[in-house]
Amino acid sequence: MANKYFGTDGVRGRANVFPMTIDFAMKLAQVIAPRLASAEPRIAIARDTRISGSMLEAAMTAGFNAMGVEVLQLGVIPTPALARLAPVLNVDMAVMISASHNPYFENGIKLMNGQGHKLSDAEVGALEQAMAEETVYDRDKIAGTVNREEAINRYLQDLDALMPSPAALKGLKLVLDCANGAFSAIAPAVFKKYGAEVIVLADRPDGYNINKDCGSTHPEKMMQTVAAEKAALGIAVDGDGDRIIVCDEQGHKLDGDQIIAFLAQYLQSEGKIKGNAVVSTIYSNRGLEKYLRSLGLDYYRTKVGERYVVEKMKEVGCNLGGEESGHMVAADYAATGDGVVVGLLVCLGLLKSGRKMSEIFPIFQPLPAVLSRLRFEHADKVQTAMQDAAFLAMIDEAKATLGDRGFIVLRKSGTEPMVQVLVQGDDEAEVRFLSERLSVKAKSFDI
Repeated sequence: MANKYFGTDGVRGRANVFPMTIDFAMKLAQVIAPRLASAEPRIAIARDTRISGSMLEAAMTAGFNAMGVEVLQLGVIPTPALARLAPVLNVDMAVMISASHNPYFENGIKLMNGQGHKLSDAEVGALEQAMAEETVYDRDKIAGTVNREEAINRYLQDLDALMPSPAALKGLKLVLDCANGAFSAIAPAVFKKYGAEVIVLADRPDGYNINKDCGSTHPEKMMQTVAAEKAALGIAVDGDGDRIIVCDEQGHKLDGDQIIAFLAQYLQSEGKIKGNAVVSTIYSNRGLEKYLRSLGLDYYRTKVGERYVVEKMKEVGCNLGGEESGHMVAADYAATGDGVVVGLLVCLGLLKSGRKMSEIFPIFQPLPAVLSRLRFEHADKVQTAMQDAAFLAMIDEAKATLGDRGFIVLRKSGTEPMVQVLVQGDDEAEVRFLSERLSVKAKSFDI
């Protein structure tokens, strides 16, 4: 059964509208509390820069404290920093209050275990079920709150292990778009610390401007600035810092699959690739798989969602994975997608090559692919389309047509009334024909 509240990356919605209300946030904390294993449980809570973050943080803190759980408030820090700090802080769970790349009026709650990894489907399912039940209070145990905003310093110190020297980026000029988000006060200092010349954009958060015309979802200004300032590359992160978009020195945006390929060959050349494998999702281009296999690497696909990528990475013992959308995990340095870690690795790889970005990319030639995002006016019709026997039979027929020359993905969005149809194959005309046929059929249900 589908989850009612949790999507691929936690709970998300418009702030002050269910489920992103203080009542829901408090109850979720109360539901989590009795499931913590420690005799004296502790939770770490962090948030991004949006205006509703402190409100939801206060609600969850109250819920945890009322159930005897001590709360470490880390303040405004990126999601990857929280994931990195969780094991060091010796907490049972970590909570990130963020809606990632979404606008300020939305917010979300992401849950991680004590090792900084996102919860499994089974754990999320148990919370879903518990949310429908009455919460039982243990009124004999009340805990307090501790401010630990200085904990971010540990994350910053750990970055030294990634860099080959204190001035490893000397001579590199880059543009950095911080999305007016959680990395605003951190990312520019990091790149400057290692010697880069940094032109900074969108690093003045006011609670309302997070992701507004900036960051990973709106990198246009970053791209324009790179070309105008003759920088070597541009890097844009999202509001909570777990996604990255990169452009070359000419201001051309680079596809996420190309960045995964670049990281793979760079880590391999440094002798730092582990498990001889790379993981990405079903949305990645088949050209990426072909390229990685040409390097002698194994390749695995997962469902959409960074947590599925990380789960597979742990299963096969590799240290590199990601999504074409920009969530990329370098597991030796981060437990989740980390825009700064990946950005530093891209910079190191670029400097090692001695070439310009435009001379390196594209790393591989993409194979034909068409992704159709079909927005429905009638949200209830999305499920109708996803379950229609005739439509599913049409998809099976298209899959049979492609055979082992490609594949088809039909996916319902977890946050919007949208159906996504991805068709990949060897022949562009065939891919476009099948994509159009399936898209027309899917939209026919929206009446």
